[in-house]
This record gives sequence, structure tokens and C-alpha cells, in this order.
Amino acid sequence: MISPGEATLLGTVTEFVDARGLGEITASTPDATVYPFHCVSIADGSRTIQVGAAVSFAVLLKLGLREAADIRPA
Repeated sequence: MISPGEATLLGTVTEFVDARGLGEITASTPDATVYPFHCVSIADGSRTIQVGAAVSFAVLLKLGLREAADIRPA
């Protein structure tokens, strides 16, 4: 698992519920860590993303949990 603010990771959007704006990204790391995210973390401002999309993202610590942020197409 990567520490918050340590690096940009690559991954795949493995879940996204458009009505709630919540999703998960599975990192392309040996441990395949899953990071939750909220649609406001999608960098282009669209507030929606397709399941299966390859992305780059940062890891932030929010309310004691690691979350994906600054999500961009890879």
C-alpha cells in the first residue's frame, strides 16, 4: 500500500455508481489495493467515469481513510 501523497499511481475504475457519485479504483500494483473515491475527485470536472477506464490518481488521507484523488485518464 502506498502512503498518502507519496506518488501518482495507475489503476482501473472497478466500480462507479453514477447516482451516488461513488466508486472504487483498483491500483495496478502487486497488492492491487482498492481505493474509494467520490466524483468530485475526477480532475476534468465531469463527475462521471466509466467502469473499466484506465486512470492515474493520487492517494489522499481523508477522515482517516486512504482515497483516490486527482483522477485522470491514463
